[in-house]
Amino acid sequence: MSNYILLEHIKVQNANCIAGFTYGFPAITHFLGYTHALSRKLQQQFGIELTGCAVVCHQHQVQAYQPGGWGDYVFALTRNPLTKEGNTAPIVEEGRMHLTVSLILESSKAFSGALQQQVVETLTMLAQRQKLAGGQVTCLKGVSLYSDDDEQTLSRKLLRKVLPGFALTDRSELLRQHYQQLISPQPNATMLDAWLDFAALTYHAVAADEVEPPAEQHAAEWVRVPKPDKGYLVPITTGYKAISALHPAGAVANSRDPQYPFCFVESAYGVGQWLSPHRVTDLRDVIWRYRQQGPWYLCTTNTAQNILKLHPEQEAALAELTETEITFY
Repeated sequence: MSNYILLEHIKVQNANCIAGFTYGFPAITHFLGYTHALSRKLQQQFGIELTGCAVVCHQHQVQAYQPGGWGDYVFALTRNPLTKEGNTAPIVEEGRMHLTVSLILESSKAFSGALQQQVVETLTMLAQRQKLAGGQVTCLKGVSLYSDDDEQTLSRKLLRKVLPGFALTDRSELLRQHYQQLISPQPNATMLDAWLDFAALTYHAVAADEVEPPAEQHAAEWVRVPKPDKGYLVPITTGYKAISALHPAGAVANSRDPQYPFCFVESAYGVGQWLSPHRVTDLRDVIWRYRQQGPWYLCTTNTAQNILKLHPEQEAALAELTETEITFY
């Protein structure tokens, strides 16, 4: 039996929108950290463990603007009080954003009838008390519990509840595939080059076919280079990789918690895809979970290993789309 908890339409104010080299949406580690914090509290009170979560974004607003009305965007920062010398306080702020998301939490056990109302009331309080991605939760539409033996029926029911919106899933296998294609003509290409092809907005000049390379200059048309694969693909931060040995507890000064062993890490990056929930056939394909192997500590979904399964009707609709429409599919 599958068991899920829906935290519907969580409004978050001043969340962190910078994640390593990427910006525009919090790192997926923020949402799994939020889920883990809830899980620890629910385990103590009800014996319920939360093993993963799906993230559906309904609305987002990055706090940025264009100073001259055009050109590069800059983050809108707060005006902090001056120091006693009358100077601007040396505070380095993070980029901030407002967003509305729904979280579908995967539970390890079903909810008995006697405890359902108590679990809902407890989660309603805890979900609004915690910070999410460093931002304040200002509103929560509701908390619902779902259990069913039929995974497909349960998936359809839950995914309809979070429409309209976009669910984030892991497509890092596309990064590996693109890297293999890239090193064939460019042996010196790196994984960073492959990742930047998903992140960068690139144009190249195309000359008219009838114009031979002459001595004088000729006008050329600038054409946008499509991303390496179809879909609403975005660069994301997916976890961490250890870059040092594991130090004993208390051996590193000023660590966050000296009672645990300590290790230096750096961010790991991958590729994600935003999907409308009605295009997801199995909810388990968009549930993010922790995966630790050797020095890697990553957040992944089932689609990181398997190409997302679509209905035959959806495959036919995808084949009929134009290249421009496919970009937003």
